Amino acid sequence: MKTVLLTGGTGYIGSHTAVELIDAGYKVVIVDNLSNSTVDSIDGIERITRVRPDFVKANCSNLSEMEDLFRKYDGFKSIIHFAALKAVGESVEKPLEYYSNNLVSLINLLQLMKNGGGGNIVFSSSCTVYGQPDILPVTETSPYKPATSPYGNTKKIAEDILRETINVNDSIRGIALRYFNPIGAHPSAEIGELPLGKPDNLVPFITQTAIGIREKLQIFGSDYDSQDGTALRDYFHVVDLAKAHVLALKRLEETRNKTGFEVFNVGAGKGITVLEIVKTFEKVSGVKLNYEIVGRRAGDIEKVWADTSLANTEMGWKVESTLEEALLSAWNWEKKIRQVKS
Repeated sequence: MKTVLLTGGTGYIGSHTAVELIDAGYKVVIVDNLSNSTVDSIDGIERITRVRPDFVKANCSNLSEMEDLFRKYDGFKSIIHFAALKAVGESVEKPLEYYSNNLVSLINLLQLMKNGGGGNIVFSSSCTVYGQPDILPVTETSPYKPATSPYGNTKKIAEDILRETINVNDSIRGIALRYFNPIGAHPSAEIGELPLGKPDNLVPFITQTAIGIREKLQIFGSDYDSQDGTALRDYFHVVDLAKAHVLALKRLEETRNKTGFEVFNVGAGKGITVLEIVKTFEKVSGVKLNYEIVGRRAGDIEKVWADTSLANTEMGWKVESTLEEALLSAWNWEKKIRQVKS
């Protein structure tokens, strides 16, 4: 059984990827400092898969702690790196924390991989590397644009670190998956998006407003160049994203990658406005949302969506779930966790 290390594996995308990896026959080791997640997701993973992944509480930006982890497991030949601070707005307010955490954690992993003879790494990147594109949809060859937030810049710099490290280390291979906007929850409602504190992402704010945790949803910006004036993004189901990580890892293990370092867009391949998300949620949930449209938010871009043809043809990946299914799963998850907590 192949072992894979998931950094940040108790988080939203990490926990869903753990499920898909276990179902694919991998032994999963999760490391997380629980700064924006809880260990409860481990229980959810076990309830879904009937397998409990190993869990180690540690900080990836602490080299000593990571050295201890690598010694405990005699190194890792496969790593999926999720661990990062990820709130766009917060990164504008706390740039040093974002640069320190997000970049040092990756550097530590690459140094340990190099010392241990190499291996495969799948990196959690982001469509923020494209900034505000001149041409849509964006392809993997679309130019980097200046990041609109420190968070986005850490993803661009991290890709540079990966590319340049792999260029001079033949023993390390990597794939960066440039996520667009994953939403939803596992259909079992055993795991889902559960931000600590005030949500930064749209859908958990929607579901928390619908269930009464939040008084009102704020929609940032009404003067964007879109069909209804609200910002436009590429939303798709988190389970589809999780499956992309398994395909990327297998591609690296089977050395089907055409270069040492590759990048792939992962999204639905179409743009949906924030207001369209709200209206679709109201339709599938039957709940009327209390929302107001306010001014633009620092760090946000106007519109972006993906051309996913490279991931479709090279990795054999495609979106399988609809927007309605994704939003309904998020609502079912919200209802379940509130019942459990009450």
